[in-house]
Amino acid sequence: MRGARIAFGDRVVASDLALEFPAGRTTCLLGRSGVGKTSLLRWLAGLLPGTEPAAPLAYMAQRDLLLPWLDILGNVLFGYRLRGDAAALRAAEPRARALLSEVGLGDRLGDRPEALSAGMRQRVALARTLCEDRPVVLMDEPFAHLDAVTRLELQDLAARLLQGRTVVLVTHDPLEALRLGHQVRVLAGMPFTVSSPLEPPGPVPRDTSDPVLLGLQGRLIGQLRSGA
Repeated sequence: MRGARIAFGDRVVASDLALEFPAGRTTCLLGRSGVGKTSLLRWLAGLLPGTEPAAPLAYMAQRDLLLPWLDILGNVLFGYRLRGDAAALRAAEPRARALLSEVGLGDRLGDRPEALSAGMRQRVALARTLCEDRPVVLMDEPFAHLDAVTRLELQDLAARLLQGRTVVLVTHDPLEALRLGHQVRVLAGMPFTVSSPLEPPGPVPRDTSDPVLLGLQGRLIGQLRSGA
């Protein structure tokens, strides 16, 4: 990003913003509610007026955005259907089935979204994002609405399947950011500024009981509270 501006009417969220996201790595963005994390992600996705995506990407929004008239397999494959590439759709179906199995929904392929809990719907949305198999992946609170154990399991799955891709992940959870991010950056203020990158040690996904990680979590919480 170079000289980026994000505004909604008279409300300026970001001005003259310059950021780099390292290729093949995961950057986690933290910040208090309303600071502009989702707006930044939407800018990168080309979803704000006057913007366009810089590369082929997959985008996972905060809401699952499942289509109620499709079963969950159809929802995961919807992007392929929308693009009208029958060969790509056929090739993607085994991957979609495998991903749904990995997120614990292999026996629910024919269910409609209305039959699923909020956590199950979130798992379908994650499978859909991973099935797109894009080099750049933008994720907005991808593990919300999940119980603690499922959250850790899907973090592990995403870390494995997204290895080598360029990922920008928004989260409110400092420990999640430290577990999954090659670098962590904090947004604060209005218009927001972005902190220098914090690079936790070790490969992802990291052990949440690691004393080093817990110490960094305390540092990030202090940074969030102070707005610095």
